[in-house]
Parts: sequence; structure tokens; C-alpha cells
Amino acid sequence: MPRANEGKHKSKGAPLPIVLILQKFLKTYEKHCAQSQTSVCPAIKSDLKSSIDSDQVLRKALLLESKGHTTCPFTTLEIIDCKMDLWSLERLGKALRFSSLRSLVLDYCKFGKEELESIFSGLENNQRLQGLSLRYCGLGPQSGLRLGSVISQSAICELYLEGNYLECSGALAFLRPIADFAETQGKDQLTPGSPDAGHPPQRLQAKQRGSSTLNQITKSSEAVTVKTTSGKKKRKKGIKKKMEGLMEAGPWLVKLHLADNGIDGKGKEGENGLLEFLQTLTCLIKYSAHLREIDLGNNVLGEMAAAEILEALRARKTGKLPVLKITVTPQISSDTFRSIWKNSKKSNTIRKKKKKTKN
Repeated sequence: MPRANEGKHKSKGAPLPIVLILQKFLKTYEKHCAQSQTSVCPAIKSDLKSSIDSDQVLRKALLLESKGHTTCPFTTLEIIDCKMDLWSLERLGKALRFSSLRSLVLDYCKFGKEELESIFSGLENNQRLQGLSLRYCGLGPQSGLRLGSVISQSAICELYLEGNYLECSGALAFLRPIADFAETQGKDQLTPGSPDAGHPPQRLQAKQRGSSTLNQITKSSEAVTVKTTSGKKKRKKGIKKKMEGLMEAGPWLVKLHLADNGIDGKGKEGENGLLEFLQTLTCLIKYSAHLREIDLGNNVLGEMAAAEILEALRARKTGKLPVLKITVTPQISSDTFRSIWKNSKKSNTIRKKKKKTKN
């Protein structure tokens, strides 16, 4: 009996390991908030303290699924170089469907087929997420088709895929539905008598006022007012949808980074694979009114591919589409590289106007 009482006394006085972990986590969280000059979420702090007081594991915290009902809803989530098991990724995929996230970064997380499908299932038909980064995640050619399907049915407009292994076949499967959409839309806008001829969709026009698509996200929930001719302020209609943060689903790519993905003529498909990829890529360049930036660096495209890209850029200028910045591998002739660089820059119309004014 004395020994039993002594044992009870010791176990009661010493904190359990889980308590120490939760206490350390809470301190780390508060320290991070202070360093990043952000507010501590009252709900998170309250749940952690309750778990510490009751010596219980914090088993479930629906921080992402709350969809705006928490005091501080998450809009950006970065999980970099982290080993997550399949169960965790499935939970994340389910949470994405109901979250308020606008940007998701999963760089350097190696994913297999099942793990990727867990993420993709949460992105499909997602009308909130607009920025997705999957740099160095081990995406192979087989991921291209599924990725293209997801992008075509979501609001994602900034996509970063550097350092994967899509190769020509994966990149082709990914770009094909996006390029087909751009070509159809581009030709419709050029049809005589079309009300939208020469104008990008309304959704894009609102985005391009800022320097970055993701920068527009924080402004989308604010009330919009305009001044009438009488000087009185009038509130615009249709703000409810913006306040909810919903965007129309569709292939709205504005930024596309495909650097270092083995896109060359050395894969299984050889030069034919590169040719097919180029046909799809140049179609996207010629017709997409949304696209503003493409990074193809560290892919050995070759001289023929560079010439095709250059012609597509010239055709884009003829069609009076917005300027498209393209980065390509420098392993081509200096003349072609220089021409692509010049055609990716803004025109020097302003400079010419200044000279005329001086005369």
C-alpha cells in the first residue's frame, strides 16, 4: 500500500509527455505569431489549453474545414519538405473542399499515385484556391492527365511545377485541355459581331488590375463603391459572390512554371513527343488571353522549338493579346533567344511617343 500511494503521488505530480508536447507547441505557435506579426487564433489557443488542463490529446481540430466560421480562417497553407502519410493527405484533400484557402504550397513533398489523388480530389471543382505550388514533388508523366483535368475544373490560375518529371507526354496531357479551351475562346472572340470580341472574360479583367493574381484575393471580399456623375457614391450589385470568395471554375492559368521537367526530345516519344508538345504550347500562346507568364527554363527544347515559340509570340502580338513573359533554356542560338526575350517584353510605344512630342 505505501508503495502504491507513493507511485500515485509521483504520477500525479509529474506532467505527462503529451502535456509537455502541447505546452511546447502552444509556445512555438505564439512565438511564430509574434514574429510574423499576426494574431493568435483564440479557438486554437482555447483548444490547446483545454487539452493541456485535461491531459488529453488534441485529436481533432477542424481548422481548414470551418470555411469562414472561425475568427481567423486560413487562406494560405505551406507544407514544405514534410513526410505525410496517406491518411493525413486524405484528410487534407477532404478539408480542401470546405476550406477558405487561396494558396497551397506543398514543395519538396514526395507523392506517390495514391497521395497525389488525395490532393487532386480536394482540388477538383474548387472555386476558392487560386495558387498551387508542387515544386519537386516527384510528379511523373502519368500525373499530367489528372493534373490537366483538375486545373480545367478549378479556379487555380497560378501553378508552379518546377523540378518534376512530367516530360513531353505529361506536359502535353496537362496542357491539352487548357490549350483547347483557349483556342475555342480566342476564335469566338475574333468572330465578327461577337459582343466579347477582343476582350478577355470579365473574371480576368478584374484580376489584371493588380501585380499578382494572389494579391487580388484579399481585396475580393471588400465592398466596392463607385462614384456616379452626381458625385454620390453608389454600391455595386453582385458583391455577395465576391465576399464569399467564389470564382468561376475553368482553365484560367495566368502563371505557369514548368522549369526543369525533362521536356525535350530524349524521352520515350523522342522528337515526335516534343513536336506534339510544341503544337499544344504554341496554341496556348497564340490564343490565351489569360496567360501572362511561362517558365520553361532548364528544359532542352532546341533550336526548332525556340523558333516555333518565337512565331507564336509574334502571332500573339498580331492578335493584340496581353504581353506574355516567357523564360526558355539558353541552349539555343543567341539570335533566337534574344528575339524571344524582345517579344516577351512590353512594346516601346511610350518611348516613341516621347520622341514625337520632343520634335
